[in-house]
Order: sequence, then structure tokens, then C-alpha cells
Amino acid sequence: MAVIAVSSFESLLFVALISIHLVASDHHAFGGAVFGVNSKFYGKERSIGVLRAHDSLRHLQILSAGIDVSIGGTGRLDAFGVGLYYAKIAIGTPPREYYVQVDTGCDIIWINCIECQECPKKGYHGLDLTLYDPELSFTGKPVTCDDEFCKELNGGTVTGCKANASCLYTEFYADGSESTGSFFKDFIQYDSVSGDLETKLATGGVIFGCGANQTGNLASSEEAFDGILGFGKSNASVISQLASSGKVKKMFAHCLDSDNGGGIFAIGHVVQPKVNSTHLIQDENEQHYAVNVTGIKVGTEYLNLSTDSYGRREKRRAIIDSGTTLAYLPEVIYESLLKRIVEGQSGMRLTTLQHQYTCFELPGSGVDGLPAVTFYFENSLSLKVYPHDYLFALDDFLCFGWQNNGIDPISSKDTIILGDLVLSNKLVLYDLENQTIGWTEYNCSSSITLKDERTGLLHLVGAHSISSCCSMIISSPMIFLLLIALLNLMIP
Repeated sequence: MAVIAVSSFESLLFVALISIHLVASDHHAFGGAVFGVNSKFYGKERSIGVLRAHDSLRHLQILSAGIDVSIGGTGRLDAFGVGLYYAKIAIGTPPREYYVQVDTGCDIIWINCIECQECPKKGYHGLDLTLYDPELSFTGKPVTCDDEFCKELNGGTVTGCKANASCLYTEFYADGSESTGSFFKDFIQYDSVSGDLETKLATGGVIFGCGANQTGNLASSEEAFDGILGFGKSNASVISQLASSGKVKKMFAHCLDSDNGGGIFAIGHVVQPKVNSTHLIQDENEQHYAVNVTGIKVGTEYLNLSTDSYGRREKRRAIIDSGTTLAYLPEVIYESLLKRIVEGQSGMRLTTLQHQYTCFELPGSGVDGLPAVTFYFENSLSLKVYPHDYLFALDDFLCFGWQNNGIDPISSKDTIILGDLVLSNKLVLYDLENQTIGWTEYNCSSSITLKDERTGLLHLVGAHSISSCCSMIISSPMIFLLLIALLNLMIP
């Protein structure tokens, strides 16, 4: 009986310690957060073939229908393994660490679950992957099909929902792979901004998909991660969930460093540098971060955007997607843009390599004479792309990162998709409170300034890379002493 009493006391003490830890970590949260990010392609040669192959798989999902999560239903997410940047987060109590792709084109959080027999143990670049086990978390619990979260994703009451039945999902991917699982709710840990270039641990409850079965390429370890951290527009994304609980403002920013492979990914109100913004397209069917392009200039000359492929006179829709590597243009814009770039470049002859890439031999004068390309948006917002950004080496040639949607069967012919080619080395601010997006050229290895909305204080946030920042931190001497007491009880 004494053993049982001690065992019960140990369990209660451990739960108390966890509770104290969660309260302590929440106490420091001010509404700003930081995620360390790394690029999947950092340290690799900028191969246009690899980048386009990445985009081809991704765009099958970008241009398809949105999430439809239901019992036995289908949910379309971005194809697994097609995010550009990844981070390390911690979920559960006690927390366990997971490598996830940070993706503005995806709406939900999703990690592999303990039931998954096919999931690889090693992932991208030999990363040690971890399966989420709800039995190992004191705070993890399943989401039922009658939960409001599940109802919202299904657009109403879930057909066939029974008492205490889980909220299930099935996902089909572009390459024929399939993932099935159910939703769970647990605590996610993140770095909350607490001072200039300082962070402290914070927690927030989130609902995420727990993948139980994988088929096809999802079982391959070459490109695998533990899951996806979605920063999309829907209420299921991590930014929306944390904002709805009052943890953060529904605003985030990224500054992705093409030279060093990392950068800044922060949640909160960025006040420095100043960013001019344009309104996101307001359409209930618009699932992406889409804006209207009003003009494109090559050097000093504007292109004609007056008509689309159907002869209609309208503004051009552009998707801003941090998970796409290159930039994709409607055929009429693509051809006119390349023509303007080549004009005035004596001796430059274009050739097509591998049946799809427009290339030329490096001129003796280098690329300094090539013009910059500037995109213009509503509210006087512009985005300038320089030759060193839009050119890639292929054998002894230089190839354009601009791609033609007209010969790309996976892309919408009249949609512009602007990816990392134009977004890297720029601070991009997503303000979902006001439904705007904006950017400015910036040194992504430096710092930005976030505003504490509750106190009005300003704090510097610096560039982060993957670290062990999500590990459980003993943030109080009292907690440390209690842990020592617990260990003494457990050791005979």
C-alpha cells in the first residue's frame, strides 16, 4: 500500500510540475513569437531542374481544391515534401521535438503518429524523425467529429458522426501517395519574444493532424519530415489557432536569407522596417495569399498586361507562395518579358535546354548589363527582382528562373505565381487582421522590431536557425527543487 501511495504521489507531483511549467511559460508570452527556419536547398547548387521539379509537384496542389476534412473524406494539402523551409517545434507534455515544413500555402498542422508503421525513422539530410504518441503526453487528447473544429472544416455537421468518434481525415497527394489519420489537441511550444534579441518558452493549445497510415513516397526517407506547420489563411492554421486563443496577433512575417539558408520567421506586429502593403484578394473561394498585379516593368519599359488568354481586360491575379522556388508567368507575359530582357544585349543568343529551360551563354560582360524586373501592385506597392536572383547556372549556360505557364500543364495559364526567386532577401509581412500583405528589401541576417501590443514596448528580433530552443527549459528554481525531490522519491 505504501508503494501505491508513493506512486500516486509521484504521478500527482509530476502533473503539478508540468502545470507549473505551462503556467510559467505562458506568463512570459507577450504576443510575439519566433520560429527558427532553414532552407531545404541551402548548401546545394542552385539547379534549375531540381527547383522546377519541386514546383511541379507543389503546383498540382496549389491549383487544386482546398481542404475537405471529414470521416472517410478527402483533404488536399500541399504535397508532402514540397515546402522550402523547415523548423523545429515541440509538442506535448512533456514536450517532444519535431522537424516540420513551414508553409504559407498549407492550412493545417500535421505530424506523423505512433500508429504509422510505414513512416521513416530518418528523414531529410539524415534528420532523426519522431512519431507523436498521445499516450506519452499528459495534455494530448483526440478531437471528436462533433467538435466545432471538425464541423467548421466540413462546413457543418459531419455525416455519420457518432458519440466520441474521432475527427478523421484522408489526404491524396499529387504523386499518388496517401495519408490517413485523425486530429488531436495538445500544447505546442514556441519561443515568445521577451526582450531585445531575447526569447522565453511559451505554450499554446493547437489542433493538428496525426498521420497513422502512409503510402507511396510518404514512406520514403529522402525528403521526409515529421510534418507540416501551416501558416495559411484558414482558421485551422497555426497562426489562426494561436490568435483565436489570444496568444498572438494574427500577423506574421518572414525574411528568408538565400545566402545563409535561414532567416527570420516571426509572429507579431512588425514596426521596423516600415512595409508598404496591398490588399489581399477578397473572395470566399480564394484560398491562397493572392493579390492584383497592375504592371510589370523590365528595365525602364512596361509590359502590356491588358488582356488575358481569353481576351478579357482585367487585373492579373498573383499568388504569393514562399514554398515555390521559381516564378511562373502567363505565356503572353513570359514571352514579352524575355524579349525585353534580351533586347540591347548584343551577341546574346537564346537556346532551349532539356526541352523546357530558356538559356544563353554567359556574355563576356557578365550579367551586369541585364535589366531588373519590377512588379507593381495596388496601393503603390512594388517588387524588384535583380538578374542575380532570376538567373541560374546549367552546364555552361545561364538560364532564366522565369517559367512559362503556357507550356506548363500543371499551372493556371492566367495566374502569376511568385515564389522564393522574388521573395528571398525581402521582409514579407502577412497582416490577416487587416487582410493585407506587403514587403520591402531587407538584410535577412539582421534584425526586425516587434511591438508588444499590451505594453507598447518594442523588441528586436534577430535571425534564427535550427537550434534546440524548443527543448523543455527549467525556468524556475522552485521547479528545479521539486524535480530533485521527485527523483529522490523514485530512487530506492
